[in-house]
Order: sequence, then structure tokens, then C-alpha cells
Amino acid sequence: MLAFLADHLGAFANGALITLQYTAASCLFGAILAVPIALMRLSRRAEAFWPATAYVFFFRGTPLLAQIFLIYYGSGQFRQGLESLGLWSLFREPWFCAVLTLSLNTGAYSSEIVRGALLAVPHGEVEAAMALGLSPLQRLRLVVLPRALAAAWPAYTNEIVYQIQATSLVSIITVMDITGVARVIASRNFAFYEAFATAAAFYLAIVYLVILVAKRIEKRLHAHLDEVESVGKRIGGP
Repeated sequence: MLAFLADHLGAFANGALITLQYTAASCLFGAILAVPIALMRLSRRAEAFWPATAYVFFFRGTPLLAQIFLIYYGSGQFRQGLESLGLWSLFREPWFCAVLTLSLNTGAYSSEIVRGALLAVPHGEVEAAMALGLSPLQRLRLVVLPRALAAAWPAYTNEIVYQIQATSLVSIITVMDITGVARVIASRNFAFYEAFATAAAFYLAIVYLVILVAKRIEKRLHAHLDEVESVGKRIGGP
């Protein structure tokens, strides 16, 4: 095993970097997409509610692997239309199709996390913002979204962890992430146990690192609660 690691550690490190890049890009674009989709899902206007609902229903109700195949291989059937729009050069690249699919997929799941967090914001805080004369946009930006972010962060951390694992599926379209590297090495050397055990170790290390960072962020998001608790102890103390 040590000899295997010495020979292939560099390849796995490059694969881990690609995995992190795909995870970061898809989580970023998915988060940007999640907020407006969540707001549309909470809207009473049918022209906003139903398209967002259909989007969430499709990407949460179908396997991610099928979505990757649909976008990567299926886009070839619309080559002429994509060429006329100047988009074919993007859709023929595995990296673009992988990031697009992962972003759309995590955007659907993240939008439901955000929607639940928005519904969990105490109505009294919204009424207080209204009493201060804040506009609907100011209430959303200054009161609702910050409170929703703090409430949604633990669940969104789980979504990031899931996204790290979901990136392993993009190896099926020739992306050389951690799983892609393991598949190539295993097929060449028939060292399946060593290759995928190493891949699993890299995924565990990345997930553990992400959880540590997420806990630090969560602590900062809830710092005001610690201050309130400390003040309460001082007031209630002897």
C-alpha cells in the first residue's frame, strides 16, 4: 500500500484539487440560484411559483447521473441550435456540463433549505422591521436573509458534503477527479482495493476539513446568541 501511495499520490492530489474546484463552483452557482428559486416558491404569483416548482421537482426527483447524461450526451442532439447561439463550444466540454449539472442539482436542493429557513424567521422580527419603516427589499436584505442564513447553515453544510460526494459521478464523462483517477489507475494496474481505498481516504479528509470550516462559520453566525446567553447569566447571577 505504501508503494502504491508513493507512485500515485501526486495523481490523487491533482484529482482532489479538481474535486474541490467542481464542488466550490457548483455550490457557489447553486447558492446564487437557490435564493431566487426559494423566493419564487414562496410567491403567490403563479407565473413565479410554477416554473420554480417544476425545476425543483425535476432536479430533486431524478437521479444526478441521469441529469449528467441528459446534459452532456443529450445536448449533442441540439448542436445546430447551440451553435447558432454560440454555446456549442461550452456544451461539448465535460467540465462545463459537469459544473452546470451539479449547480442545477444543488440549486434545487439548496432552494428548499433556504425556503424552509425563510419560513422559520419569526414573524415578530418582520413586523418590527415594518414598524421601523423598512421597505420590502430592505426587510429581506437586512432582516430575513441574515436570519434565514443562520438557520439554514447546518442543513446547507450537509448539502456541501453531499456535493463533494456527488462530484464522483462526473468521472463517468471523463473528468479526472478523485474517482476518475482511481478508476484509471485501477484499470491499468488491477489494484482496485488500493485505488479506491486511497480515493475514500481523500474524500474523508476533504469532508472532515469542510466540516471543521463549516463549524467555525456556524459559530460566527450564532455569535450573538452566545453574547445574549452571557448577558443573561450576568443578569441572573448573584
